[in-house]
Amino acid sequence: AFSSLSGITVNPLKGGDSVNLEQYLKNPDGKTLFIFGTYAADFNAIEYLQRLKYYIPRLKETGVSKFGVVLNCQPEAALAVAEMVDLDTSEVDIFVDNEGIAGKQFGVNTGWLKDNEDVNPYVKLFGMLFGLGAWATLPAVIGGYIGNPFVPQPWIEDALAVGQKKGRWPDTALEIGEDGTIVNKFDELPVVGDWPRRPLELATLRLQSMIGISIQNWDELSPDDEALQAGVLTQLGGCVVTDSNGQTLFERKDTGICAVTNFEILLKKC
Repeated sequence: AFSSLSGITVNPLKGGDSVNLEQYLKNPDGKTLFIFGTYAADFNAIEYLQRLKYYIPRLKETGVSKFGVVLNCQPEAALAVAEMVDLDTSEVDIFVDNEGIAGKQFGVNTGWLKDNEDVNPYVKLFGMLFGLGAWATLPAVIGGYIGNPFVPQPWIEDALAVGQKKGRWPDTALEIGEDGTIVNKFDELPVVGDWPRRPLELATLRLQSMIGISIQNWDELSPDDEALQAGVLTQLGGCVVTDSNGQTLFERKDTGICAVTNFEILLKKC
């Protein structure tokens, strides 16, 4: 059975009254994709926004006409990270929930030692990087290095290009022409260069995002004290797709760091 969305409210980025999620998901123009993100500097939040940016046109082809994201942060941080990944905010409704209440109500994984308030949240996060309370973390991280010969992930090249244009390092994975043409150097790898997702390609993007977004902008994007107290540092996310009546067609709750929804699978579910 799908999770209940009853009683969940989110706050619009631009302020104003909170929005009842059940009502928001009723969309006479078609289906709706809603993402329960994490805090703004988090790998998972960044990758959700990078994937969404690339897949909006393809999702529209399946009848998804409304896109919403809630991030566990303050409005300034949400706006900043959206700009860093070149997300078109005219296409996406961004909401903020500094303490991650909406995600908790949806039933996302709240991380390792969630009930141990005496343990430093950064210690909990460190444990999760090794799979504690988030079993899919290590497979997702390792997968970024070894690639995948079967399932394409075209959003990676798009996100790498955004990062390079904004001056983020590593900046040598792509050759971007003045006319916008892209030569992906991972295509030139022997044997594996024709894989749908080449080895090291995703790992390179994650390094670029870690250094150029998370670390360089930590003061701007990191959780504040209230958010840390609420446990957002270790809280994971998820997403839901609903029909025009707001009935759930697909849902996913993430199972690890770097283990967010595969949008190639999501397209097939839409």
